[in-house]
Amino acid sequence: MQYKTILRLIGLLLVLFSVTMLPPLVINVIFSETIWLPFIVPFLLIVTTGSVLWFMNRNQYNLLKIREGFLIVVIIWLATSFFASLPFLLFKELPHTVTDAIFETVSGLTTTGAAVFTRINDLPHAILYYRQQLQFTGGLGIIVLAVAIFPMLGMGGTQLFRVDSTGPKKDNKLTPRIAQTAKVLWLIYCLTTLSCAFCYWYCGMNWFYAIGESFATVSTGGFSMHDESFLYYHSTAIQVFACAFMLFGSVSFSLHFLVFQQHNWRLYWQDEEFRFYVKALMMVCILMLGTMVLTQYFSAHSHHYVDTLFMLISLSTTTGFTLVGFDEWPSFIPILVIFMSLIGGCAGSSTGGLKVLRLMLIGKHSKREFERLIHPQASLSIKMDQRTVSESIIQSVTGYVCLFFGIFALFILIFMALGNDFLSSFSIVAAGLANSGMGIGSISHDFSGLNEPSKWMMILSMIIGRLELYPLFILMTRSFWQK
Repeated sequence: MQYKTILRLIGLLLVLFSVTMLPPLVINVIFSETIWLPFIVPFLLIVTTGSVLWFMNRNQYNLLKIREGFLIVVIIWLATSFFASLPFLLFKELPHTVTDAIFETVSGLTTTGAAVFTRINDLPHAILYYRQQLQFTGGLGIIVLAVAIFPMLGMGGTQLFRVDSTGPKKDNKLTPRIAQTAKVLWLIYCLTTLSCAFCYWYCGMNWFYAIGESFATVSTGGFSMHDESFLYYHSTAIQVFACAFMLFGSVSFSLHFLVFQQHNWRLYWQDEEFRFYVKALMMVCILMLGTMVLTQYFSAHSHHYVDTLFMLISLSTTTGFTLVGFDEWPSFIPILVIFMSLIGGCAGSSTGGLKVLRLMLIGKHSKREFERLIHPQASLSIKMDQRTVSESIIQSVTGYVCLFFGIFALFILIFMALGNDFLSSFSIVAAGLANSGMGIGSISHDFSGLNEPSKWMMILSMIIGRLELYPLFILMTRSFWQK
């Protein structure tokens, strides 16, 4: 294990992360506020810690292996979660505990959007902006940003990119160099966020809210700048644009790059995962609307079809913006939507969940096993987009899905042991592991009512979900630490 090289890279990553403390200072100046110490102190602490780690190991340029990549990603996510919570802890006017500050921070960085802070409308502009910025930073991944900015990482950058990327297809390169790939992805991400902010501003939001809400939309984070979430704006146009950009964020950014590079919009529909995802959303939408019409939900409530579509897209993309408590929906709809959030969006997107691609591969694998029962001697392969999927990927996906639902069941039991009822425990685990941030039962509005042990378990589940299970659990195995 190249420990000195690991410390050097962690130092560089911390120095990079310290920059996130500077934009809120600009917001302070713009709005003539005096919230300085909550951002200056963390900035100095983070940049000093990072600089010391880098300086002490500045001559260590050993190439990283996948083991070191796992360790760096886990450490940097834990470290940034702590350091990023300092502005909330140092802002004394915010009524909270240390647990609440770390919970809100992790929820933002992992783009879960599960809130424990209340009275959001009363927060100063700098704190409110910083809360939204956490989602933007975590949306495409801190590590992916680092690889884009630090091309000197070399092979180490490749390992970090592989570990921190989402979905089973982690080796796909859009450009010959992995650092260039990371730059391209972040460029698309930033331009999309700016476009979203412009659309919100055009529809009537002021520039501050437009920027903040765009951070949460494209990253599929779900923190809003108001206690009422998007209900505050009372605008169908804003809801429509929000749906469009949430869907954009739930599609593979690699696919977006190919479309814009080749100027061929047909590439979207030629992608098998995208087609399946869109068709699944359409089927669920028709099922939801049909059920609501039959149960006369719309006649009994003041909500209309656009509200329902907005909520469906918000929850299925693991964003979590709300207009109404979805546990008020009739029949089986709330549970159906939770299962949609468990699946999440496409591989390589900013969403959480299992990812559509894994679900498709499991379905194709099951179909192949049925066919083998009928034709035992047949040579059958699994294909995606006319390309054969290797058996190693199938095994990896199968193992991941089994581990996911195993952890899901275990965490439900743990939350129930901590004093939560079954329905609340089920939705808490779904909200955490899928990074969707929405729940039913006792957490239908926010997570402030959870007891302290439950909040820490939720913090753990959000990090596990964002890291896609393996990195954290691999570190707990004996073989990882053996030479």
